[in-house]
Amino acid sequence: MAEPLIGAQAAYDASDEYRPEPEPIPEPPAWLDGSFRIGIHTSIAGDIAAALDSAAKLGANALQIFSASPRMWPRGGSRIAEADAARFRARRSELGLGPLVIHDNYLINLACPDRVMRAKSIQAFHDELVRAVALGADFLVAHPGACLGSEKAQAIGEIAQGLRQAARGVKLGSLRILIENTSGMGSAVGARFDEVRAILDHTGDLPMGVCLDTAHTYEAGYDIATESGLEATIAALDRTIRLDRIYVLHINDSKTPRGSRVDRHEHIGRGKIGLEAFRRILNHPRLGPGMHGVPGRAFILETPIDRPGDDRRNVRALWDLVGVSVKQAPGAQSGFSMRKAKKRASKRRTKRPPIRAKAKRKL
Repeated sequence: MAEPLIGAQAAYDASDEYRPEPEPIPEPPAWLDGSFRIGIHTSIAGDIAAALDSAAKLGANALQIFSASPRMWPRGGSRIAEADAARFRARRSELGLGPLVIHDNYLINLACPDRVMRAKSIQAFHDELVRAVALGADFLVAHPGACLGSEKAQAIGEIAQGLRQAARGVKLGSLRILIENTSGMGSAVGARFDEVRAILDHTGDLPMGVCLDTAHTYEAGYDIATESGLEATIAALDRTIRLDRIYVLHINDSKTPRGSRVDRHEHIGRGKIGLEAFRRILNHPRLGPGMHGVPGRAFILETPIDRPGDDRRNVRALWDLVGVSVKQAPGAQSGFSMRKAKKRASKRRTKRPPIRAKAKRKL
């Protein structure tokens, strides 16, 4: 038998080549199924994961939260511990809530002409992005900011640049930043749709979109309370921002009249916009989550809670307006509210000691 040649190489066979299995394409989240996603802003006080349970108990299938205190600058470490973030993500999955929207800190002003405050705002928004990614949020809503004496065009450029700076080094994944339109109070940027569009145009390749607030839209002067006014507003939105870039609607009635430029939210149907207007808004084919809208588009309440149960009643009002019965909608827990009823102080009668007759002094 002939010996094999020393150093001879076997013929190359392409089938022997190692080919790693391709990464599976992730399944789209359940909330993108085209169903109505109705949510409410819930409190993170005490335990951030409890905000998820509050949304479920109120009969919502989506929610918005703050990821930290919205009215103070963070002190020290502002990140969420991975154990808490993992517990939050797991609980959200159990409850089937989505999308998850996070609203940024009210103090952030990326348009601020003061360099120190602007740098502080950029760092704070960077922290917002890091926390949003850790929690698995789908959207981070940002107020554009206020000019405070500078020109609008300059402020818009500063806002866009600030967003880009804040996002450096952050792997955003599926997180999208949404610019919220404003009522135009003071020197706020974003009351006009073209201002919002200009911010989007200057943010480069960041994943951006828009959160449309109904109260702000009305207070800025757009007539969404009438049928013809709503159609004109939708046309203006599509012409400037484009409707397919609106991923979240904040559904709030307004305490102040159209064009007031004063931001005051009211319960659904009790303000200047009115119940029938909200019926038209929620069921409009181009604003809903259906074929002509955006799948997964969420309607998030930011209405006041003046009395216990107002939050639950506002959620139920939206389900009623879109024609979803109590049996079909997510089950709300009877009597649950984020505002607890005040306990009436019981009037206790203090017993006075018995009056004793003075002992007669012995003479």
